[in-house]
Amino acid sequence: MPLHRWLAEAEPVAGAAGVRRRGVDTHGWRALAQDVAASGGRLLTLWASDDGAGTPRMWAAYAVHGGVLLACCPVRPPARVYPALEDLFPAAARQQRAVRDLSGLSASAGDARPWLRHMAWPASYAPLTGAAPPRLAEFVADDYAFVRVEGDGVHEIPVGPVHAGIIEPGHFRFSIVGEKVLRLEERLGYVHKGIERRFSELALADGQRLAARISGDSAVAFSWAYCQALEGMAGCAPPPRAAWLRALALELERSANHLGDLGALGNDAGFAFGLSQFSRLKELLLRATEAALGARYLLDFVIPGGTRADLARDGAAGLGACVALLAPEVERLRQIYDEHAGVRDRFVGAGSVAPELAARLGLAGLAGRASGQSFDLRTDSPCEPYGELAVRKAGRTDGDVAARVAVRFDELLESLRLTGEILRRLPPGPWRAEVATPPAGALGLGLVEGWRGPVLIALESAGAGRIRRCHPHDPSSLNWPILEHAVIGNIVPDFPLINKSFNLSYSGHDL
Repeated sequence: MPLHRWLAEAEPVAGAAGVRRRGVDTHGWRALAQDVAASGGRLLTLWASDDGAGTPRMWAAYAVHGGVLLACCPVRPPARVYPALEDLFPAAARQQRAVRDLSGLSASAGDARPWLRHMAWPASYAPLTGAAPPRLAEFVADDYAFVRVEGDGVHEIPVGPVHAGIIEPGHFRFSIVGEKVLRLEERLGYVHKGIERRFSELALADGQRLAARISGDSAVAFSWAYCQALEGMAGCAPPPRAAWLRALALELERSANHLGDLGALGNDAGFAFGLSQFSRLKELLLRATEAALGARYLLDFVIPGGTRADLARDGAAGLGACVALLAPEVERLRQIYDEHAGVRDRFVGAGSVAPELAARLGLAGLAGRASGQSFDLRTDSPCEPYGELAVRKAGRTDGDVAARVAVRFDELLESLRLTGEILRRLPPGPWRAEVATPPAGALGLGLVEGWRGPVLIALESAGAGRIRRCHPHDPSSLNWPILEHAVIGNIVPDFPLINKSFNLSYSGHDL
């Protein structure tokens, strides 16, 4: 049936605005997905839970016009199989593999290789079922079946999982002719830490601290999404000042990451001057952030009910002066990047993702906006106070490294402007409210536009202040597969630059 019928029959979900839930059977699971795809909607994430009485359920979150639609489908034992979605949404492929590794529920078709499991536990064990972990003697190393490319002159270059720099591990298997890449296959999951299982062992009031540490460079986005879900379940409305302080922290997090990335991208293009200058500017911002909000990196600033601290009186003036200083320097560095022939030669045309491919594969966030996918929660589904801030959306259609760099510059300058605007308009009053204990079975969903893209938290209460299930989603899980397409036809030495232009999270993906 038409998507508007599904939405009309769905019930509201607490937390982020515009979220609705629709229960379906296995036939409806596929039918709803087909209607979402036909209407231009996008899959955000898949996860599994249970209904509290032992029956497993599959969940899907779709970005649709006007908000988010959740589909919930019971998976009846003993089959523990649900209809696959990767033919409709290619981004579902790896998520289905992760669901199987963690919960034991299997998609009816598609890639059957393990994704997160590696050699860490037997195939018969599912960490999210709550069963006792297996004995060490039961761990068996698996031989991962990479896809082979054959032909005259084709050979493979394995890279990782251990890399030369101080970065997280991931394995990249290149099939090449000469230096031209024919195929890239990723194997991730090396940073799997059991975060989803760990959530189920925590109190609802403590989950924010773990959420903030899912991917450290997105601490504000994840902790805000978690608190948004919890506050929605509890019927708590944070004070207006708290909402504005959260937006301030989120824009500072966005600015710091863009400053770091723009310097690193210049360095990867052989322009060390860019790295030194952007590193200097990032350090100035981090020092001003610490003076104003109490920490350089705001891991524990957003808490249930509001924020841990108010804006320091003396620090506010310093932060305002800092962003006023940064904006013209960023503009000047942008001009230098644009005029530098060597940098232009490395950026333009490298790692292209055409808008048509980006739409088909579900490219999200900053990288999506560089390939014609204009979705940005701050403007398309704003939470308080973004509806009052009139965010200027950035976007390009070329889809190459140069486009992703241009979007970073645009978003950095806009975040600096927003920071100044928030400081000028910050409302008076308290910055924290009490959060009641949600009832057992309550469901909340938080959705925040982090610097990479949409960050989602789906939270279920077990009653007595405990977490039954918490599923975090980082946009990297949507974008990692698309990096494999972006590198095709490029030369191997350009891969670090292309990879950095996406700058995806391993930790936020592997969970």
